[in-house]
Amino acid sequence: MVGIACAAMFFSIGCSMSQKTVVKPSQAPVALQSASRDELIQRYNQQANDITSLNASVTMQLTAGSAYTGTIEQYHEITGFILAQKPASIRVIGQIPLVGKNIFDMESDGSTFRIFVPSKNQFIVGPASLERPSEKPIENLRPQHLIDAMFWQPIPARVPVLFEEATEDNKGYYVLIVARPASSAEPAKTTAAANDAWEIDRKIWVDRKDLNFTRIETYDSDGKAISDIRYTGWEMFGTAKYARQIALSRPVNDYQIQIGITKLTVNEPITADRFELNQPEGTELVQVGENTKESRP
Repeated sequence: MVGIACAAMFFSIGCSMSQKTVVKPSQAPVALQSASRDELIQRYNQQANDITSLNASVTMQLTAGSAYTGTIEQYHEITGFILAQKPASIRVIGQIPLVGKNIFDMESDGSTFRIFVPSKNQFIVGPASLERPSEKPIENLRPQHLIDAMFWQPIPARVPVLFEEATEDNKGYYVLIVARPASSAEPAKTTAAANDAWEIDRKIWVDRKDLNFTRIETYDSDGKAISDIRYTGWEMFGTAKYARQIALSRPVNDYQIQIGITKLTVNEPITADRFELNQPEGTELVQVGENTKESRP
């Protein structure tokens, strides 16, 4: 009986005890830098205004679909070129590596996009604002999505900007939460309540290790995430700083694209003819729009 009692006592004591294990950190903690909200807004706006044009040789890898939709398609990495110039001109050419054969050639001037797909012998034209979802996520890729990732919009004066500290993956960040006037506010209202109607525009993440901007999330009027863009490998290119790697995720369009910059020239004038993409002779014209069916003249 004594043995049983001792065993029971030992078990009860053992269950109430906790074991403390000291784990040696794999590396020394990184010293975090400090900055104020106004300092970060100034740094962000300077970065946004420093880049007026880009001429880049790139690698691109597209992933269509997501775990949420149940289908993920990983495409082979391709090479290509991106020409971009403010305010909204962009041309993107994707090629088969080594061979140099074009897979696609697409261009946008901010109001209209044009895409030439040689394998389908199609020339697709539509409004740059077109966001009609396709059952095939790869067809949701738009040149305007890329220019939004390549060029930043400065934070306007006199809009609310919240400021917080955050931790993700054991790393410290500052986050600027930028607001904009609510699109649902009725223009006819001029009351203070109407003027105080705001909605989230974007979240700008700053790595406290080096105060580089690492992530920009944008939102629609319903608070739904439109894009999530991550920037890594910041380097100086001439007199301007730019990221070597850009990872663009578009949840509403169900695709992600990784862009690696292998060569970059910034802020050199780009002539207008380099953005011209005309329909090749003998190709099928496909016109798309929000309220129109495809037409094939």
